[in-house]
Amino acid sequence: MTDISVLGSLTVTHSGRSIVPTAAKPRKVLALLALRPDQSVSVSAFLEELWEQRPPRSALTTLQTYILRLRNLIDAAEQGRPARGAASRPQSREVLATWGSGYLLSTHGGRIDINDFEEFGAAGHRAMAAADYRTASSCFRRALALWRDEALVDVQAGPLLSMAIRHLEEQRLSVLSRRVEADLRLGRHHELLSDLASLCAQYPFHEGFQAQYMLALCRAGRRSDALQTFQRLRSRIREELAMDPSPALHRLQQAILNGDAGLDLPEQPLPESALRLAS
Repeated sequence: MTDISVLGSLTVTHSGRSIVPTAAKPRKVLALLALRPDQSVSVSAFLEELWEQRPPRSALTTLQTYILRLRNLIDAAEQGRPARGAASRPQSREVLATWGSGYLLSTHGGRIDINDFEEFGAAGHRAMAAADYRTASSCFRRALALWRDEALVDVQAGPLLSMAIRHLEEQRLSVLSRRVEADLRLGRHHELLSDLASLCAQYPFHEGFQAQYMLALCRAGRRSDALQTFQRLRSRIREELAMDPSPALHRLQQAILNGDAGLDLPEQPLPESALRLAS
């Protein structure tokens, strides 16, 4: 059984023992396999990740050497496991198989943190659609708790890994935004103020978090702070991007200025879905 975690440092264990190499390029190879467990990863993908557009003449031989190193680590993990008969142990070539024009890392039913993250996130989205905000918040929190750090934080990412890491970060931010939305709909605006202030500082151009912070401030009786948040964002966007905030954010500002009673009702959808600018 092979367990895989990429939502933080790269962690791959086989039979309870780590098979993560210390060298940078073999670690990249394992990271690509870990992002697509039980699926074939093409040789061309490995070459692009390892050497981009400049693979050396020895690239294929070198890649085969990296695969051999990983298989040796798998064999070592197998040898450290209590014996239950040779027939019961998957061989390293079964765990890390040559598959078509590439290689496949078989998990044999092991835990994969990306899969768990997606399952909890999907459950949260279903609960949101059913207006079960308490369940949604719980599911989203469980999904986010799987993140130990930035994805593959200890891997020197090339073009393919960098793209995958960006995609995972976008998924994390989407789930985080929906968790905040669920909590706002549960009337937890006071509890969210500190977290949203930090998120707005970390992601100064993320209009979804800015809108949610404005709403939380407004519900906490801090309308002037909510309007100042909008003004700061508008100034920053104009100065650095030569743009204006989105129409939806302008409508939220206007609703706050007008004292729209709907802003104080947690389960009342905002005009133009201002809570979900980030979705």
